[in-house]
Amino acid sequence: MTREEALKLIEEKVKTQELIHHMLATAAIMEGLAERLGQDKEKWYLTGLLHDIDYEETKDDPDRHSLVAAEWLQELGLDEELVHAVKSHNDHEGTMRTTLLDKALYATDPLSGLITATAYVMPTRTLAQVRVKSIRKKFKDKSFARGASREQIRAIEELGIELREFFEIALKGMQEIAASLDLA
Repeated sequence: MTREEALKLIEEKVKTQELIHHMLATAAIMEGLAERLGQDKEKWYLTGLLHDIDYEETKDDPDRHSLVAAEWLQELGLDEELVHAVKSHNDHEGTMRTTLLDKALYATDPLSGLITATAYVMPTRTLAQVRVKSIRKKFKDKSFARGASREQIRAIEELGIELREFFEIALKGMQEIAASLDLA
């Protein structure tokens, strides 16, 4: 599946602009992590892009979230490792995270939200103003962006990447597509 085909699929399945922004941000971060870890950048990008494709359908049933997406993606013939990563990113489902891709997606998912929330509290409400120092400060503030699990973000350390470096990779990736996220 190409990026264009994935975006077309997202247009069919996702109507909420904020969710689309989250999926794009996650994809950008995943691509940066793939580069850092010497992995397949296209596969990692698509994994981030498609990970929440079922969210609007399953948001009221968290136990089904990621299962429906995995089913759709498998039916479309996507790579099994990508499908497994999508399936395992939801704690409710119980699928073990075993690969680098699984673990990276799990850690990246909440970080994209934390960085977006950090941009929203900047005077210009843009990613251009966000610094790694700002993200670190907001990360330590447990009352800020409560939905962004700090424990889940810390899971990146299992891949040998320190938090500061993870924040740098994520911020760079998101800043490169800031206009697509309405954060330019």
